[in-house]
Amino acid sequence: MTVRAIYENGVFRPIDPVTLPERTAVEVMVPEVPAQKSENQDEIFAILRTSYPSGESNVAERHDEHQP
Repeated sequence: MTVRAIYENGVFRPIDPVTLPERTAVEVMVPEVPAQKSENQDEIFAILRTSYPSGESNVAERHDEHQP
């Protein structure tokens, strides 16, 4: 059984109802959580979305130029 829960105040609180008798002993395995968003991630993505004129009308035609 997989139980989704929120950890707060030192306790895992199930998000959905769990059908177990009270005081049932269980083993909890906590998977690694992906890294959290950095403080300036929005700023970084804004820069990456910015387009600058390169003078090239079709950059795709030069795709293989730097390939080994």
